[in-house]
Amino acid sequence: MIRFLLLTLFTFSMATPVIGSTAKIYVWVNEKGQTVYSDTPRPGAEEVKTKPSNVIKSSKRVETQTLDINTKKVDDNYQLIITIPKNNSTIRDNTGSVFIQAIIKPIFKRGLKIQLMLDDEPYKKPQSHGKFSLRNIDRGEHQIKMKLLNEKGKVIALSKAITFYMHRSSVN
Repeated sequence: MIRFLLLTLFTFSMATPVIGSTAKIYVWVNEKGQTVYSDTPRPGAEEVKTKPSNVIKSSKRVETQTLDINTKKVDDNYQLIITIPKNNSTIRDNTGSVFIQAIIKPIFKRGLKIQLMLDDEPYKKPQSHGKFSLRNIDRGEHQIKMKLLNEKGKVIALSKAITFYMHRSSVN
């Protein structure tokens, strides 16, 4: 119990910030023969001599900057670029799966949607990112393009058309 009390006292004393020049530490041996450290003097206690603490002072003045939290005007001159697949590439996949990816420049704003067009027909619903996975695409030549839609559904950018060829094995 006493060890727990001493350990607790020691922990709290170490956690409390002190200034090295004003803090004094005393040590004594209690009636059970245990060494006790404290910041309170008592009869028979000896003062522990401590080394001065390490203080590091900066030699240079640090300049601070104010964080600019004002909203920036985003240029509405958008570009939509399909990066995957490359134009005139052949996709070899017996399941007819195709991964499609596009980037938006300068930045994709909240509220914008992308509509994928496969062979001039909308493919599923518009979504809020430029990655699409197509499944069970028939063999042959296909063309994809993307439309960037604003919050009201108006087309604000259109990608270049990309042609790809789906190659699926056949038993014939």
